[in-house]
Amino acid sequence: MNIRNMMYVSLFAAVVAVLGLIPPVPLPFTPVPITAQTFGVMLAGAVLGAKRGGLSLLVFVLLVAVGAPILSGGRGGLGVLFGPTGGYVLSWPIAAFIIGYFVEKNWNHLSLWKMVMFNLIGGVIVVYASGITYLSIVSDLTWVQSAISALTYIPGDVIKAVLSGTIALQIHKTHPLIEKKNTSFKQMLS
Repeated sequence: MNIRNMMYVSLFAAVVAVLGLIPPVPLPFTPVPITAQTFGVMLAGAVLGAKRGGLSLLVFVLLVAVGAPILSGGRGGLGVLFGPTGGYVLSWPIAAFIIGYFVEKNWNHLSLWKMVMFNLIGGVIVVYASGITYLSIVSDLTWVQSAISALTYIPGDVIKAVLSGTIALQIHKTHPLIEKKNTSFKQMLS
């Protein structure tokens, strides 16, 4: 990996950390607060592509694991990753990778609705599937109860998906950071 790519990976890990400075909104019926950090997850995948976007969130999660207080509310450490919100946070590298993969595969035909759809697939469906399942395992909630509590996050996440798609599309038009290559999914992982 060259210096430029390392800089982009670090930059987006920092963007997600800075979004953690926005105070979380606690909800009385779930231990998972509303945060702005999923916006950074969507943006990382949509702007950097699969490998660099996923790697930037992997760096972020590793920093959380070693105790850096960069999650919303100044949280960090393994206790957070093994707690009720852990499934959401652990899914972020996968979510960014999936968003980036779809963006790369549709490079020549990007539109706002596609960018929003990619953000919803990776940044909402993937994150929710992991987070809801993990929450139901570590708490006294059934999977259905966890899923119902997650419905609260949908309006905000749709707004984040639209904002991220709009910003990423503008970046792609003015200064694209993804280099278009015809690569398969297997090649992307290597």
